[in-house]
Amino acid sequence: MIISVHQPQYLPWLGFFDKIDRSDCFVFLDNVQYKKREFQNRNKIRTKDSWIWLTVPVITKGLYTQKINEVEIDNDLDWSNDHLKSIKFNYSRAQFFKVYFEFFQKLYSKKWQRLADLNVFIIKEMLLSLGIRKDIYFESELGIISEKSCRIIDICKRLNADTYFSGEGGRDYLDEKQFEKNSIKLVYQDFAHPEYGQCYGSFVSNMSIIDLLFNQGKNSLEILRGKLV
Repeated sequence: MIISVHQPQYLPWLGFFDKIDRSDCFVFLDNVQYKKREFQNRNKIRTKDSWIWLTVPVITKGLYTQKINEVEIDNDLDWSNDHLKSIKFNYSRAQFFKVYFEFFQKLYSKKWQRLADLNVFIIKEMLLSLGIRKDIYFESELGIISEKSCRIIDICKRLNADTYFSGEGGRDYLDEKQFEKNSIKLVYQDFAHPEYGQCYGSFVSNMSIIDLLFNQGKNSLEILRGKLV
């Protein structure tokens, strides 16, 4: 069985969903330390001129070691209305805008307290929209207390996985000998970002998955898998 893991990100890019699609099951790393200026609370959407960040404001002052599943959203700022307006303004002309926009209206009408809850809710809906069906687990519910490579190995053992599907960045920190020692095959993701029609000019890659869905609708999964161009 192939397993992959990742921190719950906000409106993740295509590579995030490629990792899940190519695995038998997926684990949210919700019990690791939150890191600023990464993708846990922000991502990119396409605009007429280029792209912009959509960033969820979070409370971090004095909370240097808080875990992802502990991070609270700063709802003193009207971020949800700003995100909804940005999505509508930049994608209202996309071919499949009306198919998916209702979800975002409902999403942003709710007052979310924790960042991880928001991210997981979005990711699960995007998986449904793409047509990807996988078993989903949370590290916090697996009783894993180890660190670094041992953490991943223990997750694999806990779920009886014989193969770990890692992001390309794993080459920089995973102890490959430990995986071999524990008879777990280590495979690195080699994601070739597809090009597809966007509603503005020349193609810009590495956008949130919503860019693909709004522009390509029911063809999104085949495009993600590189079977349509």
